[in-house]
Amino acid sequence: MKPLKPETLTSLSEGLTSQQAASMPANQLEQSQNEPLSTLIFRQFFTFFNIINYILAALIIFTGSYRNLMFMIVVLSNTLIGLIQKIRSRRTLERLALVHQQTYSVLRNGKWEELPIEQIVCNDIVSLKAGSQIPCDCVIREGFCQVNESLLTGESDPLDRSQGQSLYGGCYLISGQVLVQAVLVGTKQYMAGIITAARRDKEHPSELRDMLNALIRFCSMMLFPAGILLFIRLNFFSGVSLNTSILNTCASMIGMIPEGLMILTSTALAAASVKMARKAVLIHDLYSIEGLARVDTLCLDKTGTITSGKMNVTDYAVKDGQSVQAMKQDLADLFGSLEDDNITARALRASLADLKPKRKADRTFPFSSVSKFSGCCFGDETLVFGAYTFIFAHPDPEVLKEIDSYAARGLRVLALARKNEAVDKLEKGDFTLIGLVLIEDEIRPDAPRILNYFKEQDVQIKIISGDMARTVQAIADRAGIEGEAVDMQNVSNEQIPELVKRCSIFGRVSPEQKMEMVKALKEQGHTVGMTGDGVNDVMALKEADCSIAMGSGAQAALAVSSLVLLQDQFSILPSVVNQGRCVINNIQRTASLFLVKTIFSVILAILTVIWLPAYPFIPIQLTLVSSLGTGIPAFILTFENDTSRPKGSFMVSVLSRALPGALAICGGICLAALVCLSKIIPMDTAAFQTICTMLAAVNSICVLYWICRPLSFQQLVVVIFCSLGFVVAIVWFHGVFSLTVLNFPQFVVFLCVLSIQIPLFLQLEKIHWADWIEEILPARYKGSHAAA
Repeated sequence: MKPLKPETLTSLSEGLTSQQAASMPANQLEQSQNEPLSTLIFRQFFTFFNIINYILAALIIFTGSYRNLMFMIVVLSNTLIGLIQKIRSRRTLERLALVHQQTYSVLRNGKWEELPIEQIVCNDIVSLKAGSQIPCDCVIREGFCQVNESLLTGESDPLDRSQGQSLYGGCYLISGQVLVQAVLVGTKQYMAGIITAARRDKEHPSELRDMLNALIRFCSMMLFPAGILLFIRLNFFSGVSLNTSILNTCASMIGMIPEGLMILTSTALAAASVKMARKAVLIHDLYSIEGLARVDTLCLDKTGTITSGKMNVTDYAVKDGQSVQAMKQDLADLFGSLEDDNITARALRASLADLKPKRKADRTFPFSSVSKFSGCCFGDETLVFGAYTFIFAHPDPEVLKEIDSYAARGLRVLALARKNEAVDKLEKGDFTLIGLVLIEDEIRPDAPRILNYFKEQDVQIKIISGDMARTVQAIADRAGIEGEAVDMQNVSNEQIPELVKRCSIFGRVSPEQKMEMVKALKEQGHTVGMTGDGVNDVMALKEADCSIAMGSGAQAALAVSSLVLLQDQFSILPSVVNQGRCVINNIQRTASLFLVKTIFSVILAILTVIWLPAYPFIPIQLTLVSSLGTGIPAFILTFENDTSRPKGSFMVSVLSRALPGALAICGGICLAALVCLSKIIPMDTAAFQTICTMLAAVNSICVLYWICRPLSFQQLVVVIFCSLGFVVAIVWFHGVFSLTVLNFPQFVVFLCVLSIQIPLFLQLEKIHWADWIEEILPARYKGSHAAA
């Protein structure tokens, strides 16, 4: 990072004029990613599958059989529901971004204005104070401050900065107040280069997205060839009329399209993003929810997750007969005069809240990152406070040993000392030790409970920190994480895979080592989640399957992460994980229902081309089966509360659940076709299609029961409701669905075929389909790290 120098100096009393500001480059890192509402509506209504449905609807209109258009009610309803959900999701996220937008005091036209970060322009004068995040690369024009550059360097020690020195975007002011002039803004600032490098060159891994894309490719390859061949077979070789051929062909193609699955998936993911947004969790990629649900190893940084970033004074160890009360009064006098506002100073002031200063300092020496201590002169006495070894020119070995014992417990130890004379400059020397102040990182009150939750969920926890190993060890012990800390300073990359396999606590970890640790865990077959907030975490966040950034973190960390905890609320993680698991488990369950229809439609289309006397359904009949056997149950089951961690391959799980039902209904229809072709029982096409529709209805209830078992009360209600719906539709509304009333012999055929189809289904479900499917599936569909 090179020192910065502005080309011209802006007036500290007037700032830029409105005209000057309008001509300057603005502090925008990227343009809005939201597409126009009209584009969103167009994309929602004109998806690949919707366009096919529109074509099929036009063909059905050509036949004049308007009742067979009922499937379009389902298609358009699903599309509208999905559109409304996406619009709600986008508006919620936009409001959330506006609420959490940070503003800065900027001098324009001689007046201070509060402006959002993207409206700051080059050469603007900006006022920054303790706690502010630096909005861009700038130069201090007036004042003194201490800055934390750990987001860039990984080092948490505060650095002194004064007039003429540079500050870099993304870092924080710890203490002091300064007027700065913006020099490099937007994509020209140092942070922007890191953000550009941090952006993913590939999407977040998602088995769900891979499966949906595979379905689209499969349907693209099968739909039109199968439809054309079926139409040719029916119209030219079976003597079926043109209108009937079109209806049968449309029915087969409608059955092959899992459009409900696509819309249900996007709607469920969008709904989950809104629920998380209301908890101040921002999701960059909807499919990141799946990664979160599947995480079995979570890598946590110590600061901001286990600890709150605050410190507490735990004790005072006085020396040489001093009293604790006298020592505390000296500290109250010292910090009553000092303006230090770092986390240590705040912790001390909180512990001394009941004491008021009795003396006013004649001279103050603010904390310096170089000297590592601060002080005040009170008449002929000088009090200093800071790191013991930086204060004393000749440290006492016994005191050093005592300090070391405290440090082993994870405590930070600072010394209060005096010199019986006034000084002009603070420097290491001979002082009298008054006592030691013991300070500890504040463990988040809910950290042990949260970490225990993950332990109960069989999620491994890895504590990764840049701090000393023994400090991290002590913090981990207090938080309930067992194990011995490993000092990573002298560990080679070749040793990392074995260490992450058997150890859980790591100190002195470099940014490169964090990334190598995540890589090693993934290569061992784990789905890895990573939390972080700094630029030093970016490489590991980018490598993780699911990366979680703190909202107060560096822009680079936020840009590369899957999820952002806008309020740094680590405590929300369990509920966020549960939300993700519910969504993925429910989609995985309902996807099986949709794929049953897709698989048997493809098989039946092929069988009709080569053998069946007629296609077993027309569109209105398939709409009945799809609505009561798939659509309604899938919609209700999407709201199930299944928080178990999804295991195994998404594709393998869905296909292994769908195949028994698909093959069973194909077997039943083939038996009915044999009877029809044998002409033992007189049966026209209408009766054959009625028997097939009834077989499909019973089969869909069997599949629904099998997928949901053991049934919850809600699932039992769904199964009963759908069963009664089929009975009512077939008995009282058979005319609406183009079903004929079966005579007694035909009904006996239905019962006989059903008596074979149900046992066939029960036998098929006992087969270990997963083993067979894994044999033929490409590696990318067998799980997140199957290829490794």
